[in-house]
Amino acid sequence: MALIVRGARVLRGGEFRYEDVRMEAPGGDRTIDGRGLTLAPAFCDLHVHLREPGFAQKETIRTGTLAAAHGGYTTVCAMPNLDPVPDSEEHLQAQLAVIDLDACVEVLPYMSISAGRSGQAAVVPPGDLSRVAGFSDDGSGVQRDDIMRCAMERVKAAGSFIAAHCEDDALLAPGGCVSTGCGARMGLPAISNESEWRQIERDIRLVEQTGCRYHVCHISTAESVELVRRAQKRGLPVTCEVTPHHLLLCEKDIKNDDGKYKMNPPLRSAIDREALWEGVRDGTISCIATDHAPHTAEEKARGLAKSAMGIVGLETAFAVSRTALDGIVPPERLLALLGENPRQVLGRAPVQGDWVLLDWDGLYTVDPQSFASMGRSTPFAGMALAGRVVMTIRGGRVIYDAGL
Repeated sequence: MALIVRGARVLRGGEFRYEDVRMEAPGGDRTIDGRGLTLAPAFCDLHVHLREPGFAQKETIRTGTLAAAHGGYTTVCAMPNLDPVPDSEEHLQAQLAVIDLDACVEVLPYMSISAGRSGQAAVVPPGDLSRVAGFSDDGSGVQRDDIMRCAMERVKAAGSFIAAHCEDDALLAPGGCVSTGCGARMGLPAISNESEWRQIERDIRLVEQTGCRYHVCHISTAESVELVRRAQKRGLPVTCEVTPHHLLLCEKDIKNDDGKYKMNPPLRSAIDREALWEGVRDGTISCIATDHAPHTAEEKARGLAKSAMGIVGLETAFAVSRTALDGIVPPERLLALLGENPRQVLGRAPVQGDWVLLDWDGLYTVDPQSFASMGRSTPFAGMALAGRVVMTIRGGRVIYDAGL
């Protein structure tokens, strides 16, 4: 049995060529006309919130992985702000049981850095990490230096890595909800650049001491990019990711008091966004990750000050990234940011038979009501973007087909 994609522009070894691609597939033979389309290795997202177990009113494994398939992803890494927190083998297995039952793409959970994500005691990694992405307390920065150092030592010994949400609570204004510039303009408490980069600075010192592999989540400031750049030049095992929304938007795009613009880190200044573009251009930033963070409609309808933090992003990631980086990086680099490079952070090779078929220049108008995700809050609603996911293939089986 075979699935054949004919005449597509195919990315192989960092270069494009036109060819027919044949792959083993379950079920009967099928031929797809790929002329005028781009076929690339499927995407991998290092940072999603699937909300289950514990918060199924926001998202489930089933709806979140359907959204991933619609976005061209066949592997996603699920953050641990769940109930129960996956901080032990028992709690991890409870999460894996739901994944095995309902996921339509590969889901690799993060275990937490600290017990209960409390920041008070480093977890002890289990012996089998074959289905674990890494370790993260995403949503919270680890405040105590001794706890982060202990976690780094244990994670390094286990052969894994830390994905850090960097936020120094001592530098946060109470109720901070937007960037400093936007806060001044709208009269709202702000989340300063320093609250992010100070903790990255601290963590890089700990990386120097421990040798632990370290990945910065959703980097957003010019100072943060420069810290990572310097660490990499010194040969330290430091990587980072950027979200599509931080690449396309900045604080000036926040036009009104609407929860769809509330995320953490917030949309920063145009200068910060330019630093993110340069970080992508020079390779300091190697990965695009969505930070897909669904909430209920009610939780996102309370304005900037009171809405829950986070927006959805899996289904818009390619179009937003392709639009944001047009003219900044070539197509092959964009695809590496979405697929190959995140897999390298995980230490995993591309999966045979996992592909995404793209209409590179096709117009995509964002309609949240069409999302597979239960989350509908996005600042891109109604926006016309360049780039459309046409089909996602996992193991030779079509798991999403937008219709050719």
